[in-house]
Amino acid sequence: MKFKDMPYERVKYEEVEKEFQQVIEELKQAKSGEEQFEVHEKFYALSNRIETMMTIAHIRYDIDTADEFYSKEKEYYDEIMPKISNLLVEYRQAMYNSPFRSYLEEKIGPVAFKNIELEIKSFDEKLIPLMQEENVLVTKYNKLIASAAIEWEGESLNLSLLRPYLTNSDREIRKKAYEKFSAFFLSVEEELDDIFDKLVKNRTKQAGEMGYENYIELGYYRMRRNCYDKDMVENYRNQVKEYFVPFAEKMHERRKNRLGLEKLSYIDAGVYFLNGNPAPIGNPEEIMQAGQKMYSEMSPETKEFFDFMMENELFDVLGRKTKKAGGYMTSLPVYGAPFIFANFNGTSDDVDVITHECGHAFQGYVSAKDPIQEHWDITMETAEIHSMSMEFFAEKWIELFFGDRSQDYRNMQLEDASAFIPYGCMVDEFQHIVYEKPDMTPKQRRDAWLELEKVYRPHMDYESDPFFSKGGFWQKQQHIYNSPFYYIDYCLAQTCAFQYKVKMDEDYAKAWESYLKLCHLSAKDFYTNMVKEVGLNSPFEDGCIRDIIEKLESKME
Repeated sequence: MKFKDMPYERVKYEEVEKEFQQVIEELKQAKSGEEQFEVHEKFYALSNRIETMMTIAHIRYDIDTADEFYSKEKEYYDEIMPKISNLLVEYRQAMYNSPFRSYLEEKIGPVAFKNIELEIKSFDEKLIPLMQEENVLVTKYNKLIASAAIEWEGESLNLSLLRPYLTNSDREIRKKAYEKFSAFFLSVEEELDDIFDKLVKNRTKQAGEMGYENYIELGYYRMRRNCYDKDMVENYRNQVKEYFVPFAEKMHERRKNRLGLEKLSYIDAGVYFLNGNPAPIGNPEEIMQAGQKMYSEMSPETKEFFDFMMENELFDVLGRKTKKAGGYMTSLPVYGAPFIFANFNGTSDDVDVITHECGHAFQGYVSAKDPIQEHWDITMETAEIHSMSMEFFAEKWIELFFGDRSQDYRNMQLEDASAFIPYGCMVDEFQHIVYEKPDMTPKQRRDAWLELEKVYRPHMDYESDPFFSKGGFWQKQQHIYNSPFYYIDYCLAQTCAFQYKVKMDEDYAKAWESYLKLCHLSAKDFYTNMVKEVGLNSPFEDGCIRDIIEKLESKME
């Protein structure tokens, strides 16, 4: 079914609560593991229906944040979602404490039960008012970012539509665009500080209610860190500081020379070539057609997937003034359908949607065929491997998108992906600092960010910019407000994606076979086990980062 034709009906909490209580009671009354699994299949149908309706409302709100009907639906779900979470936890607790647990665990897997354990540790009914307040604050932040109306040569642009000017080949245009970009954030600085301060205190209070020292432990449970902890993450970040930061700084030095600059400024951050970054050669329709050709040739599985996406109009990619910034992939389980949301803006980011977000969507499409729905429920550090690796697998077809600047794009992609890892680790360490010291003032948070910049991005020079030079750059990073502790997942995944890059350069078919296996594994096993099962090294292992750097340096040379 085409997305525009999918019917929507509000999820009425009172009715859903009755349905949940009935399923929970049936589960408790079941006389065997087989009977309980039959009840569990009823739970699948109920939760799929709820998730699909809520996701349809979520997407339609993001498509137009000014839509009055879906704005009200968003507010309604911000209020009832914590209550629904409570029902989900109650059901899963009944499963967790089942006398037939061994049968269920054999049926749906040990990962599912570990995730249930973490869910129980991260939620209690008493948190509902705080979670409702948290949802309101997150929505307020997203609305504030989406409200940007930047005057540019007679047009009014949001932050996504301003992006091409931030990476323009003309340095004066970039400077002017960054001045306007910074001016917007400066104009809402107090509001941004207030929202974040309330979020930190709210989340800290939730952690306190659950008996935790601070939000870090609760945040890890909510991100379902089911096979690694903060000490392992810290060790990974230390490896990045030792090996990746010096490598990234060498690349920035090369980029500086390529651009003919005496020093790199923040206005040069996203620019790789003197004649400008490679841009797609086609319009949005032609980019989508090129994507269809690429996936039809890549493999039978990807052809089936992309044809399904196109036929059912499961993309919304055109930038519009009242559309939410950013991009994502989500799922509509009733229809077994992924959905991709993005903001095309004429830059290489448009092609990244067809590679990165389609990597997520392809894995979602593949796993949706698995009848055990717990296997769909991958953790983020695994999910991002699918997307980031697909960016590299797509390189064979990149001429379809960039023509005679295809090699420039490949080089830019490799440099950009490498430079990202130090930044992603900086975001993660910043969040650990913030939640360890929840009473920091806005100035102290900005000072902490600037100190981390010296460690992870020593080349970065914000000059005298009134917002960024004072340490405000992190406030544009939506994950910090919306999804605490998410960002390290990108770094862990990029580390695995680099391994796929090395493998595909040696034997493309063998690398693809490994990737496809990982997509099918989905959440059948723990992340640290799965990466080894498909022939990758765990990013947490000492030496993993060093080995990758050695291989990347030889490629760069």
